[in-house]
Amino acid sequence: MRIDELTRLNEARAARKAVVVATDLADGSVRILPEGEAVEGTLGEEVAKVLRSGKAGAVELDGKSFFLNVYLPPPRIVVIGAVHITQALARLAPVAGYDLAIIDPRTAFATEERFEGVAIVADWPEDVLKQQPLDAYTALVAVTHDPKIDDFPLSAALKTGCFYVGALGSRKTHAKRVERLKQLGHDDSEIARIAAPIGLDIGAATPAEIALAILAQIVQSFRRRDLVTGR
Repeated sequence: MRIDELTRLNEARAARKAVVVATDLADGSVRILPEGEAVEGTLGEEVAKVLRSGKAGAVELDGKSFFLNVYLPPPRIVVIGAVHITQALARLAPVAGYDLAIIDPRTAFATEERFEGVAIVADWPEDVLKQQPLDAYTALVAVTHDPKIDDFPLSAALKTGCFYVGALGSRKTHAKRVERLKQLGHDDSEIARIAAPIGLDIGAATPAEIALAILAQIVQSFRRRDLVTGR
């Protein structure tokens, strides 16, 4: 790999952007293909597959052999709300390969004693997210039931294009949330991206089961996510 190619690869990874390195096995030539760069034909189809799966491999395309190596930003979960569901989700997420961070301005809930070994910030989401912005490889989970805490990060997640946006609450609660998000400038198609009620419908009843349902829905959303397309 040439220096300029390596530089492009490192720049994409530093910016938390997915990238595929396509190597022609016949002559060793390399193409750096960041997500969002248009790739025509069957190569583009194979690039889309590895971007979704995260698995490298060799492919045969039009009589040529390529090795596709994929670099995905580590997917992460940002939870708004240090509640019982979050305690269970914090234990489950690393098992599935997800980093998890918690934001909650309520200092009685957001304590290291309740979340030992977990990244937690006891501050308002609008202040934290200025320093730690969301991105397309982030799942946003809002579970406080408090509009003053949940609404801003939900709006930010929709604007940023987080691959998953979920919010805890009944249908009545969500209907009120929809109206508030419309007042913040979001249209119906954007708001429809929010998983509410949150989590896959597995009949979950306990905090641990709800956390499992949320994580399963996050994994599903990540593997089936829309890819950024080239213009």
